[in-house]
Amino acid sequence: MVRHNRISFYALLLLASLFLISCNNSGRSMFKTRNNVVFDTISVNSRNYLEGDTANPYCDITIDFIYPVSSHKTDVDTLQLFFVRSMFGTSYDTLQPAAAVEAYKKNYIDNYTYDAKTYSEIVRDMHELNALIPHMDLTDSEHATEDIFYSYFENLSDSIVYNQNGILSFQVKQSNNKGGATSYTSFRNYVFNLNRGYQVTENEIFNAGYDTALQSLIVASLLEQNGVKTVDELEDLGFFGIQEIVPNKNFLLKREGIIYTFNKGEYSAYQLDAPEVLIPYKAIRYLLRENSIATKLADLK
Repeated sequence: MVRHNRISFYALLLLASLFLISCNNSGRSMFKTRNNVVFDTISVNSRNYLEGDTANPYCDITIDFIYPVSSHKTDVDTLQLFFVRSMFGTSYDTLQPAAAVEAYKKNYIDNYTYDAKTYSEIVRDMHELNALIPHMDLTDSEHATEDIFYSYFENLSDSIVYNQNGILSFQVKQSNNKGGATSYTSFRNYVFNLNRGYQVTENEIFNAGYDTALQSLIVASLLEQNGVKTVDELEDLGFFGIQEIVPNKNFLLKREGIIYTFNKGEYSAYQLDAPEVLIPYKAIRYLLRENSIATKLADLK
């Protein structure tokens, strides 16, 4: 009997707690609730040798695709379409995630095989020209070629950066190498409004003239990040065109502010890491459109 009373007491206490929590939340905006999006991942790692011979050059393709499988706020088919298009391009946006991964992998391998075939044909033509013109060795000049083709590799992945308050921000990272001494890595940023069911753009969140107004903030952030005081010093480090730098639409929204990523070659040398600039909402509140998703994030307490 004592045990029964104890259980009843704890049950009443739990119900009272739930009631208080419910009352405390009743005045809060639904905008503050966490997103109910469930994700899955498809991972592929494939190496393919020319002519199937392990003694030959090869291409490596690695894909790690995080994609939504359910969502309470946005139709999951719409959300998956957006993820597939953002990750692989418009040529694949009619495919389901698994099919898009396989199609992208096959296309990468096919392109590598085609490049290798084209290269072999060029080398053969060079040798034939050398045989026809013995006193002019093209293979020992600026047109020099080797009989062995290069190996390629590509890594393609995405990551969820922010998934709250009706906002889903994610980044696609792509690294590749086509036989050169260095690899190239690029970042593509995307923001999706789960409440409205579409991609968030700069024009939607900013008032007119925002690009010029943001310029000084971006420059100031780059100066601070690199521990210098002048644009000339930035240029000495490998940056260029900083006086003309403007927002590039490659942004993410997070709780604390907006993040811009400038890929290598935009305003910096390829030897440098891609600059990433965080601009707090409090610094640009006057630039934000009223009732935009960014304004709601900025006004959260």
